[in-house]
Amino acid sequence: MRLIIQRVSHASVTVEDKIIGQIGPGLLVLLGIEHADSEEDIDWLIPKISHMRIFSDKAGKMNCSLQDIEGDLLVVSQFTLHASTKKGNRPSFIAAARPEQAIPLYESFIRKAEMLLGKPVQSGSFGADMKVTLLNDGPVTILIDSKNKE
Repeated sequence: MRLIIQRVSHASVTVEDKIIGQIGPGLLVLLGIEHADSEEDIDWLIPKISHMRIFSDKAGKMNCSLQDIEGDLLVVSQFTLHASTKKGNRPSFIAAARPEQAIPLYESFIRKAEMLLGKPVQSGSFGADMKVTLLNDGPVTILIDSKNKE
């Protein structure tokens, strides 16, 4: 799984002119699932993002986690994170998981995040044409790939 994590002041996702997910201060996670991904990837990623110290403490240092600030989480599926641009000018998405595999993993990611955070997680709509609005705070943007464990 490949994630782009953005620390945000607020973020929302809209489908067909209707806001379906919206958060205040917290993290916007763009989640790309590939065919080799499994529940094991989720089990490594969820604690990683919820405990990552990327929020400022009272001294202005990045010492606080999403859990420390009781922040919100918005998860949006993004198969384009697995784009291959090796040949030509048209990206290939062959590494991205097919919906029949990706949807259950996406839903599991959200459920496990809710269990760890102890509150609802906002989300986009898998496969929909979504409009994502955010105010990146910092800006802080981090890429995590569960296959590289970085």
